[in-house]
Amino acid sequence: MAVGVRLPTALSLLVLGSPVWAVEKVNLDYHVRLLPQSDQAEVRLTLAQGSAVRSLDFDLGDGSHYSDFKADGQWQLAPGKAARGVWRPAADKTSLTYRVRISHTRKNAAFETRMTPGWALMRGDELVPAARLDQRDGVELVARLEFELPSGWKSVETAWPRIGKNRFRIDNVSRLFDRPTGWMLAGNLGSRRTRLGETDVTVASPRGQGMRRMDVLTMLTFVWPQVQTLYPRHPGKLLIVGASDPMWRGSMAGYESIYLHSRLPVISESGSSPLIRELTQTFGRISDQDRSDWISEGFAEYYAIELLRRAGGMSDERYQVLENSMHLLGQKAGTLRGEQASPAQVARAVLLLQELDREIRLKTRNKRSLDDMLRGVMRLERVSTQEFVALAESVIGEPSKVLDTELLR
Repeated sequence: MAVGVRLPTALSLLVLGSPVWAVEKVNLDYHVRLLPQSDQAEVRLTLAQGSAVRSLDFDLGDGSHYSDFKADGQWQLAPGKAARGVWRPAADKTSLTYRVRISHTRKNAAFETRMTPGWALMRGDELVPAARLDQRDGVELVARLEFELPSGWKSVETAWPRIGKNRFRIDNVSRLFDRPTGWMLAGNLGSRRTRLGETDVTVASPRGQGMRRMDVLTMLTFVWPQVQTLYPRHPGKLLIVGASDPMWRGSMAGYESIYLHSRLPVISESGSSPLIRELTQTFGRISDQDRSDWISEGFAEYYAIELLRRAGGMSDERYQVLENSMHLLGQKAGTLRGEQASPAQVARAVLLLQELDREIRLKTRNKRSLDDMLRGVMRLERVSTQEFVALAESVIGEPSKVLDTELLR
């Protein structure tokens, strides 16, 4: 009986006549023209080869922020409280154009995003809304973002790699549809930059807004060695933006970016740091489900305190004062479950995580800690309370007594 000869894989494919699959790269260009006179941006999506995409199904929220849609191919708009717009591109080079309102206020009338005659602080998530992409097999969209600035505006900052004047490369390996997310700032800006480890850090704000840019950079430099040790992944770029009143007096993490009101202290009187808290959100990227917001919020607050403590920025006495205040606040939380954790629930979640850390260290003889829980949660696309409890059991090697509590029912 003849013995068969094993051909190399690539050669056997050629012999058998099977195609060797190659990825077809198709350009997707975003062009954003800022229009301060109307508090809008005109956004144009251009596909170099429209036949590569069957459809883009956009989530337009309540529909009130978007208008003036014009499309090559077919455009279908379904208005309502959960408005959607479906674009089926024309076959060749094809575009979709629309306008989006930039300024949005919160319930207290403070601005969350804002456009003025001299600058705009905005979110890329709103410039290009989330969408379900249906594309041909073997296609890879190569996305780029370009801004057209008003006369007199000097520059624009985003969390994405810069590839030219006011141009950026958009590439998010965790998403099929690459869109320009995260905080963005354009206009007459003041900026400070440094490189920390593998990350290029920029702190930017409109001129005259009182942003303490060097304070922010100094704090980040101080805690960065602890950040590098804790988190397994580090962004290539981090952008911190801020402005003063009437902007919202808070802080918020975005994709590789942080918003920080310019009047917020780098460290508050209680000893916690809004900046480090949002940094933990940005690096952790924890998404929760099934009424388990306590996990992401608890981790963020826990490590905002812990990173500062590990860096030597908090004494034992100050730590105890902060813990006592969390005990008082946490007593108001009868449960940790909910769609959006309250301050009392966050405080109680931090205390629970502290107890869990002690339990893990004791039962593993200091071979493992809550840091291992954090890294495990980060590997999950979304985490629920039930999955969190199961993960703790795998880390400890037996069920957790700390997590066997009515707080998590």
